[in-house]
Amino acid sequence: MLGKTLGNRSKTLVTLAVGVVVGGAVAGGGFAVADTKAPRSDRQITNMTLEVNDIKAYYGDTVDAQGEHWPSATGNYAKQVAGIEKDAKQYLQGKARHDHGKKKAIVLDVDDTSLSTYNYELETTFVYNPVSNAQYIATKTMPAVFGMNTLASWAEQQGYTVFYVTGRPEAQRSYTAANLAAVGFPTADASHLYLKNKENPPAYLACGAACTTIEYKSGTRAHIESLGYQIVADFGDQYSDLSGGHAGKTYKIPNPMYYLP
Repeated sequence: MLGKTLGNRSKTLVTLAVGVVVGGAVAGGGFAVADTKAPRSDRQITNMTLEVNDIKAYYGDTVDAQGEHWPSATGNYAKQVAGIEKDAKQYLQGKARHDHGKKKAIVLDVDDTSLSTYNYELETTFVYNPVSNAQYIATKTMPAVFGMNTLASWAEQQGYTVFYVTGRPEAQRSYTAANLAAVGFPTADASHLYLKNKENPPAYLACGAACTTIEYKSGTRAHIESLGYQIVADFGDQYSDLSGGHAGKTYKIPNPMYYLP
């Protein structure tokens, strides 16, 4: 997740923890109204420890000599991602053969689509913190999501231009570009890497600094289209990465660690 958003992040475990008390705020009053869908028994709530254990088992959690946690290349997560990439490659290959003369592109989200934040999530027990987030991005090199660097490089060789659209803030541009390059992704220079800039939002985003994730991502894809590109495929680990149009086919990368509206 890391820099995907600097605000209303809904985390898997946080949601589990507070689900029984979440409600709607009364306008102007600040009182919480009980959610009618709130669990009536603890048996309706997934135990947080068991949930974490399930996530770790799904990713094939491995721990190195420094105590860092990494997903396993032979785990179920890696296998599921590989299946998605296989389908995407077949689709992109077919489009490359038949759509001659068009400027074709693919769009990748960064966190948990291109780069894996799994180790960060385990370090912070799935609780986002902007300070630890920024420190981690500035000092660590996150591994590629299994196979995504290979898929992106292959797509570039087939004539696709690779763009990255991330919710990370503009201040993290240099770290993000360096990390992508370090793990084998195509060029992530200023023309290909789009980050959120709340201080100076681009003119092509009518919502300015107040964009929702969907508005920001779909608006940025619309801008890429305005540059003459046909976005053949859009890859993201959140449905908000993929909603709003301005892309051909969408590919949802699995991510049970958190949810972003």
